[in-house]
This record gives sequence, C-alpha cells and structure tokens, in this order.
Amino acid sequence: MRTEIKLFPKQKEFLDSTGKADEVLYGGAAGGGKSYGQLCDALVYAMKYPKSKQLILRRTLPELEKSLVRVSLELFPKEIYKYSESKHTGTFINDSVIDFGYCDSETDVYRYQSAEYDVIRFDELTHFTEQMYLYLMSRLRGVSDFPRAMKSSTNPGGIGHSWVKSRFIDIGEPGKIHKIGDGKRLFIPATVFENKALMKNDPDYVKRLKNLSEKDRKQLLNGDWDVNEGQYFSEWRRELHVCEPFEIPKEWRRYFAMDYGLDMLAGYWIAVDNFGNAFVYREIYKSGLIISEAAKAIIETQGNDFPEIYIAPPDMWNRRQDTGKSVAEIFLEKGIPLFKASNDRVQGWYCLKEWLHPRRDEFGELKPKLRIFSSCTEVIRTLPALVFDSKNPNDIGDKVHEYTHAADALRYWAAARPMERSEIEENEEHTFDEELENILMYGM
Repeated sequence: MRTEIKLFPKQKEFLDSTGKADEVLYGGAAGGGKSYGQLCDALVYAMKYPKSKQLILRRTLPELEKSLVRVSLELFPKEIYKYSESKHTGTFINDSVIDFGYCDSETDVYRYQSAEYDVIRFDELTHFTEQMYLYLMSRLRGVSDFPRAMKSSTNPGGIGHSWVKSRFIDIGEPGKIHKIGDGKRLFIPATVFENKALMKNDPDYVKRLKNLSEKDRKQLLNGDWDVNEGQYFSEWRRELHVCEPFEIPKEWRRYFAMDYGLDMLAGYWIAVDNFGNAFVYREIYKSGLIISEAAKAIIETQGNDFPEIYIAPPDMWNRRQDTGKSVAEIFLEKGIPLFKASNDRVQGWYCLKEWLHPRRDEFGELKPKLRIFSSCTEVIRTLPALVFDSKNPNDIGDKVHEYTHAADALRYWAAARPMERSEIEENEEHTFDEELENILMYGM
C-alpha cells in the first residue's frame, strides 16, 4: 500500500520540525492548510514510531467532529487506520494511537491527568488559554525515546491571542528555532497564497476574505499578529512603525522618557530629526531596581549619548516617608535632572496616537512621524497588545499592567510634545524649550 501526500513548502517544514523543536506553531492567515498539515504530520509520526501516542485538540467536541475527525477519515488509509466514534480514538495497524480531544473549560484539562503522550497537537491554539496549554504540556511523557513536542496551528485572534503572540511571535524571527529556557520554539508562518490547491479550486476565497472588517481582514488574510480585539493603537503596522537601527546623527535632538517603579523601569531614548520625525532608538527594560540602581542603569546604558532632557511621570516628585526625598531628587543627586511630564492619560494617549498615525510625506510615501528601532523589542511587543478600557473608551485598560510600562513612557514623551522648532516659535504659552532651559540650569 502506498499513500501519496502532497504538501506545499510550509507544511513540509512543519513535518520536518519533529525532533528539532519542542514547541512548534504553524499558521497565521486563513486558508494556509493548517489542519491538513497537522493531520499529515500526525499520520507520518504514527507510522514512523510504532505504538506512539498522540493527542489532537479542538476547543469543543462539535468543532472536533466537523473538522479534524472528518478530514482524518478522508486522509488516513482505511487499510491501516480504524476510528472509534464512541472513544474518539484512532488506531493504526502498528498500534500507534491518536486521541481526538477537546477542552471546553479550564477544568476539562484534568480529563487527561493520568494520560501520557508523545505529541500533543492544538488546532486553533488561540481558542485555548495559556493555563490549558501549560497543563497539557505536562502530559508529554513516557518511557519511549520518541521525539516529543507540542505542535500547534492557529490564526491570529481569539481569547489566547496575546499569550500565543508572546510565546511564539515576539521571541524573534519566524522560521528560525529560538532557544527559550530549556526548550526550543519555532513559528512557521503560512498564508492562503501558499495553498496552491485552494487558490486553484476556489479562486474567489481571497475576495471573500477582503470583504471582512479591517481587523478580521488583517488577521485572516494577512496573518497579522499585531491586530487584536479592542486594540487601542489601531494605527500600528509593524512594516511601517518598525525600522532597522542606524547611527543617529549628532545634530538630532535627543530625549529620554521613562516609566519607573520597583516592578519595572521602562526607559526609551528618542531622537528627532530636522524634519520633525522621531525615532525610538534605545531601550532599557528591567525590573527590581531600587532608585539608585535605576539611575545607574540609565547612565550605563546611554554611555556618552546624553539626551537633552529626561522626562518622567509626576509621581516621581512625591516625597518618600523613609527619606523625606522624592525619587526626582534622588535621580538629580545621581546626575539625572528630570522634567515632570503631564499625567493627563487621555490627552497623552491622543498625542501618542498622532505620532503613530501614518501620513503621506512629500514623496507620497505612507509614513508615521514616530518609528521604532527593531532592537527595542519590549515596546514592539507590548504596544500593539494594548486595548481600550471597558469603562472609558478614551483610555487604555490597565488590567494587564505588564503591557503598559513601555507605552506609559512614550505617553509621557508625547505629552511633553518635543515639537518642531517652527511649532515652538508659534506657541505663545510656556514652551518646552523654556522648561528645558530651567532644568539644565537649576535642576528644577
């Protein structure tokens, strides 16, 4: 018996990842052949490793039966494979087993408490929670020496969008294996255009995807992970806002803005060119630093590249009960005079949105006024993940405070409004340059 399996390159890459990475995510856009790739991989693994055990999961039983189970019955040769509908289990001629399972709630994971698997596969991973994923990872175990892995497929979006993006997308370049802790992770992106069979048999599929809402179109057609439900900075487009690092000319004006607490020091060096374009070119992102350590870390990170002004939130001027000094005073003693930024959250976010909003330049090219070096990974990771506050649609929700540190630092900078000189000269009120002069002269 001979079974012919036709794969396009990204599907083959998914199959070839067995034994190379501990966690693999395949997909991105709709129509990329994710489920088919999963089942082909499961078939090859089952036949290559006799008596192996695999688990394939969807969120609900109806989803499971209408997709994976149905396709597997068409794909797996009947001569070597039998499926038990009552047990939701497939058995191969060499005693390899595939369990088709589901997790409709957090407690459903405990149905697999005593199970042992060589490979666990999540279809539509973003429909699951991180807790489900991590618990089921503990079920990868056994006495055999088979290569074990978590192999998942998904589109962007869903309740698990943020944690999946953080675990697989934000770790580095796609298509490359990244060592994270004791494990290795790999993200294999795929688009509908790589699925030649679908493009040939259903050429109107792409047209239907283009009719979706902007968010759904970006996620399902483009496989864009920087778009999520309720996204506050909907202007964000990685291809526009992220640029490769370059040497900042000496004549450009430099600023530093930060958000500081014991939980996190998030600081950014920002340069503004002669045309009013801004570039976030250096990042410091460290937790657990006391005030003196934070000041030292900033000085060491910048070296001889001194900003004109250090911008900080107003609460750094509150006096501490233990010393009677404010954080701003301690920073000044360490050689960092601070400028007090406005703490009007909504206006600050509006200012930052203006900086991020893409506009046509004099050459007709679409560009934002603020761009970020690709080396500033934390702001690139967290900024697109911010969502609207459910109680105040003009503000950002801060339930996941871990995502707000970098954005708050940029908000303070945007609120301070380091404008082009022509704009400053037209401003009849107390200007930013006057504040800068006072700080440099008096440390106030």
